[in-house]
Parts: sequence; structure tokens; C-alpha cells
Amino acid sequence: MLPKSGDHHTVPLSVLLKRESANEKIERPEISHGQASQSKKGEDFTFIKTECQRVLGDGVTTYSVFALFDGHNGSAAAIYSKENLLNNVLSAIPPDLSSDEWVLALPRALVAGFVKTDKEFQERAQTSGTTATFVIIEGWVLTAASVGDSRGVFESAEGAIYYLSADHRLECCEEERERITASGGEVGRLNTGGGTEIGPLRCWPGGLCLSRSIGDMDVGEFIVPVPYVKQIKISSSGGRLIISSDGVWDALSAETAFDCCRGMPADAAAAQIVKEAVHVKGLRDDTTCIVVDIQPPEKPEPPKPPSKKQGKRVFKSMFRKKHSESSSQVDKEEYSEPDVVEELFEEGSASLSERLDSKYPVCNMFKLFMCAVCQVEIKPGEGISIHAGTADPRKSRPWDGPFLCSSCQEKKEAMEGRRPSGASRYSSGSE
Repeated sequence: MLPKSGDHHTVPLSVLLKRESANEKIERPEISHGQASQSKKGEDFTFIKTECQRVLGDGVTTYSVFALFDGHNGSAAAIYSKENLLNNVLSAIPPDLSSDEWVLALPRALVAGFVKTDKEFQERAQTSGTTATFVIIEGWVLTAASVGDSRGVFESAEGAIYYLSADHRLECCEEERERITASGGEVGRLNTGGGTEIGPLRCWPGGLCLSRSIGDMDVGEFIVPVPYVKQIKISSSGGRLIISSDGVWDALSAETAFDCCRGMPADAAAAQIVKEAVHVKGLRDDTTCIVVDIQPPEKPEPPKPPSKKQGKRVFKSMFRKKHSESSSQVDKEEYSEPDVVEELFEEGSASLSERLDSKYPVCNMFKLFMCAVCQVEIKPGEGISIHAGTADPRKSRPWDGPFLCSSCQEKKEAMEGRRPSGASRYSSGSE
């Protein structure tokens, strides 16, 4: 869990979820959704799967998945990711975890699933690529993973906006540009001759504007599929999630997107956002939007702060202690201040070693004789620690897991610029 500033005190997510499940006043939210799109190239694809069932030791729980893939240089990578990414994420999670352990395991499982999807797609020797914004909602916990420049944004019922994805355009992040050049790529604008450079920063070879994606084997494996991951605990008053391709975000700010559809049901809201974006910029690119409303079960309409918030006070007390006033003082008030969204996890590093490190919760998530990325069985002594070859001797623990198979170790080295890029490993092909 991320540290919090000030005098607020956080509680481990596992404790929070156990308290929530034991409290009858806190119920699972109702989820409604809608999507809309206007197509220019036909390379945007969405994936929506609600009420996915997962068997626990003592019953069944459900979760929902909402994802958007914005393809480029063809649609093959977007289609492949739509069909395989969820299964690859789920395969990285042990089957015997409790509900709270499952949520804690998601950030590392998402990293493994993204890398596995990219690795398997590249073996098909097709040169297209795709962004991916992938959101899993389990109870009141929302976990988002993303590569590229599609975005996920959440607005709480109280009006606060939370950005759930990072923009992996080369223009936006100096650290990503330095990582690519250190790994063997070049970053620059399109040279039209005579020293004139135009357009956005691009990675060469290939001319891609993104630093992370799934696919794009013709550019180089320093364009990595390691996602930015953010996990938040939604307040009991709910909120609205928007997932859109850059066709929306090139035209609208997050505030404008939420404002233009306020009060509309999810399906109408998605259509309105796309309409507004096309009105501002014209249909220059595929423009796709998913809207997800996450609401308390007792409020079918878009939530508004009620005059009495006894249920909210119970929820709030689970994960925060206010230093300025006692619980008895709060009970005497007509209403308490709005709930807040709790940020539980955030990590954007491109290093696979850091992202799969066993320091994170659920340390025994990756099995000793199983590749942490592709989930193939590894014979004793054949697994390669993710720490092998680490430059920093303080972090070099070659005897410590998780472990990779030789193929995934090669993938890791390629992403770090320590072996020739994927373009030389796989033969070229067309879609």
C-alpha cells in the first residue's frame, strides 16, 4: 500500500476487506456500463465481461473486466490481446487464494499477463501493435493496468477525479526516453531533410510515438509491454469510470468528458463523449469510449450525497482514523464529510525484475518450478531468477525467485537492451 501523508493512518488491504465482508451494511456495488465508437481505421477494440465467477473455498465471488485496445499498423495485435490478455492474467494467479489475497495478487499478475501476451503475439511474426487499458473491478476495488496512450479516468460521486493510467507517449516522459536510448533505440522527430524536424517525438527504427505497447516487434523490444498499474478502493458512494482511446483524449480533458455526460446513464454517456470529441476535432482517428457506473446497490440512479451517511461513516472508519474529531462527534453531526477514494497501489517501472519482485504482498504467488511470466513448468535447476544479472549488487539475488524460463529470460534481456531486439529474432511477416 502506498504511504499516506499527514496524520491519516492506513490499514492493510487484507484487513480492510475482511472487515468489509464481515459488515452487513457494506454490500457489493451495482455496475452498469455502455460503450460507443466512431471508426476511422477500424483498429479500436473493446472487451467487456461482467459477473465473472471465481470459486473460493467458502463460496463464489464475482468480478468484472473492462478493456480497450487501440491498434496501430493493423489490427492483429489488438485482436490478439482482446482474445488472450484476460486468460494470461488469470493464469498468473494461484487458484487457491482468498478474495483479499486475489486482489493483492492482481498487480503482479497483470504485469506477467501483459508480458506473456506480447511475447506470444511476437512469436506470430506480425508487426502491428496496440495500446491496452485493462480494468478489473472486484467489489469496491478497481485495478487498472495500461500501456500506450489510451486512458482510464475515475470520478468519485463527490467530484474528485483520479487518473488510473500513465500516458506512454515519448513526448510526455523524459525517463522513458532515457530508458529507450539506453536500451539501444533512438528518439527524435521526423526529419524531412535539410535539418527540418516535424511532428511528435518518435522511436527509431519504426517511428512509433509510444514507449510501451503490446506487439510492435519491428520497432524493438525496448518498446515494452510492462504496464503501469494503479489500484484504488472506491468509496461507498460509488462513481463513474471512463476508458477511452486517444481519439477522445486528444480532443477532451477528463473534466470536460465527465461534464458533458453528467446525469446520463452509462450507454448515453459513452455516446455523448464520442460525439463531443468528434465535434471538437473531427473524425481523425478511431474514437472509442467505455463508461462504467459503479453505484451503491440501494441507489439505482447516479449517486448524489445524501443527507444521512451512517453507512458511509461505517465504511470510512474501516480504513482511516480522523485526527481532528472523534467518532462520537461525527455521530452528532447531521452528516459527515464525503468519503474519499483510497489509493492502494501504484507502480510504473519498466523493470520486470522490480515488478515481479517477491517483496510485494502474496510473496508465495509464483511457484518455485513455474515460470513467473508464461507459467510453463521449469525443471529443478533450470529456472533463472529475475534477479540474475542485476547491475546493482545489493539487489542481486540469483538464488532467490521468482524464476523465469530461458525463453522469458531472453525476453527480459531484450527489453533491457541486453540482447539484439525482437526484429532480429523473429522473421518479418505481414498481416
